[in-house]
Amino acid sequence: MNTEEKLNARKWWWLKRGKYNKGLILSGFIAFLLYCILGPIFIAPHTEFEETLFEMAFQGIFYGFMMVLANVFYTSGWLIDLLFNKSNSEPFRRRLFALGYWFSFTLPISLILWVMTRFFIWGK
Repeated sequence: MNTEEKLNARKWWWLKRGKYNKGLILSGFIAFLLYCILGPIFIAPHTEFEETLFEMAFQGIFYGFMMVLANVFYTSGWLIDLLFNKSNSEPFRRRLFALGYWFSFTLPISLILWVMTRFFIWGK
């Protein structure tokens, strides 16, 4: 890739960052809803479960930190694009973005579902 192509690739990734962050916010909201809905069903029979304002604030701050970390990894998508997309292929870039986007989107939801499954199966 020449310098202009590198700048265009960087701009492409920069313009997609908003969509990526909206996906992270939506995913975090869905994960939190699942936690609030399924927690009393699967966790409460085995241990104390309540959702206080303090816990919600703590979880929100922690999720914000995780979003910052996810954005660091998002930047690595641009670096991978520069290293491995020698022909400046748009389909390669779109697939790489989609892979990172859907992995990041499903991770918080999968984590909550794993916790609920753990309580459902083992009760701990």
